[in-house]
Amino acid sequence: MSPLGVEIKESPVGDAEFEEMRTFVADYLAASVNNKDDGGRMRWYPWHSAEYRYNHILNVVELATRIARRENADVDVTRVAAVFHDVAKLSAEQDAHAAVGADIARQFLTTRGEHPPSFVDAVCAAIEDHSYQGDVDELSLEARCLVEADLLDKVGAHGAVLLFLRMGYESRSHMDAAEIAGRVLERGRDVKARVESDTAEGIAHQRLERVQWFREWLEAEVAGVSDPDDGTEPEATTDADGATDRDPDAGSR
Repeated sequence: MSPLGVEIKESPVGDAEFEEMRTFVADYLAASVNNKDDGGRMRWYPWHSAEYRYNHILNVVELATRIARRENADVDVTRVAAVFHDVAKLSAEQDAHAAVGADIARQFLTTRGEHPPSFVDAVCAAIEDHSYQGDVDELSLEARCLVEADLLDKVGAHGAVLLFLRMGYESRSHMDAAEIAGRVLERGRDVKARVESDTAEGIAHQRLERVQWFREWLEAEVAGVSDPDDGTEPEATTDADGATDRDPDAGSR
């Protein structure tokens, strides 16, 4: 975990420079999947693709930047950390991808452009901390923004669609849709309980409302859909990052 109170010198990152970072990350992910050794562990699920992972990263960049601006965090540190946070997701083991990603980011930032050491250190610390499973208020403000954004992406439309897609891979009927929506709600409530900033709480609340509305729509218009609140515990299944639905934190970073 990175130390708190690290002084960060101003280091504005321009649009062209940030685009170069995005391109590097997209290319790195694509190369990871194509690599016969490292990419061999990837299966045929769409969320194991470079395209899915890169799309997730872009979502986290947008969310983390919004949270950082409203919570008075260093926006450049936060958005650069966000764009690199899962760069090693497809090439490193799950429990090592944050540290490996921080090393990749450090190499990039120290060999391209002129960034103060304090800026590079803060970015890399946030990347390494984004898998931290303790209280987010124990992290630097920038790392907290990144963790919250990473969690939020899994409980919005993005996370919901992935769970519904999985119904097809599991040969499940559309009649289970309300149950799946209930799982999204449960995950969203867990995320809302974990985030600390007012901005992240507000986003989580809005997304929960949308999922609740969708579940009610299903129950109102589709006869015989399964009742997600019937007291039956759903079978745990593996999610997009290898965690089960009963362990939402483990698979969200």
